[in-house]
Amino acid sequence: MSRKVTTRGRNWTHTLADGPVDATVPSVITASCTLGGDTARLVAVVPDPESPFPRAREGEVGLREGLALAEAVTEVVAADAHLPGDRRRPIVAVVDLPSQAYGRVEELLGIHHALAAAVDAYASARTAGHPLITLIVGTALSGGLLAHGLQANQILALDDPGVVIHAMHKRAAARVTLRTVDELDRLAERVPPLSYDVTDWAKLGLCDELLRVENAGDPTEGDTRKAKDALAAAVERARKGPRDLSNRLTSPGARQTRAASRRVREELAAQWG
Repeated sequence: MSRKVTTRGRNWTHTLADGPVDATVPSVITASCTLGGDTARLVAVVPDPESPFPRAREGEVGLREGLALAEAVTEVVAADAHLPGDRRRPIVAVVDLPSQAYGRVEELLGIHHALAAAVDAYASARTAGHPLITLIVGTALSGGLLAHGLQANQILALDDPGVVIHAMHKRAAARVTLRTVDELDRLAERVPPLSYDVTDWAKLGLCDELLRVENAGDPTEGDTRKAKDALAAAVERARKGPRDLSNRLTSPGARQTRAASRRVREELAAQWG
């Protein structure tokens, strides 16, 4: 049996779960969670120190994880296919992961296919009427977030310094941009997309709610109740909202900070319409 590593993602999945937490593979866990009148399916990626893929031992989304995520989500979609669209189970992606798995083996065996399978499963669930909610409790970087979390109708995040959401690790970004980390930090004060502060990220129109909790690493009973209430409200918003991701560009935050993105899309639509 694989040795379990305690992480925020594992802690929050267990504290939100109604009962047992199962493992599709050792690094992808699922559970049921009551949210108001719904029973949601929780899905999380966690570290597996004994994974046969060394680059996916610390919670990265690799080959096994991408396919296991797709399996876990598709299972819910298939089981609920007979239900009316407004009664299909919510799916909650609990996110705390360092990135996708960067490795030669992963590239040779087609990690892009495995991660695409996860994205397709999530997108298919959302368009089939499953409210898809993401709860970011820790790190959410790069292709890991793209595969597990970014397809959600609603994205919630803890308002905590330990929550980091970005395209790449800060030191890697410094190398790519030929700047120091300190220079990037100074730039981030003027350019929100460069910031690693979750409150700056929330201004970009992708975040539907920031949650302030007492203990982000080891949630209290009060934290759990607050998160469940917020998730239940997000489910209701998702059921009433569009099944596509148009809300990402129509939210108040997006209207203020993503004006250029909105204008580009309008011009493209006009030219291709």
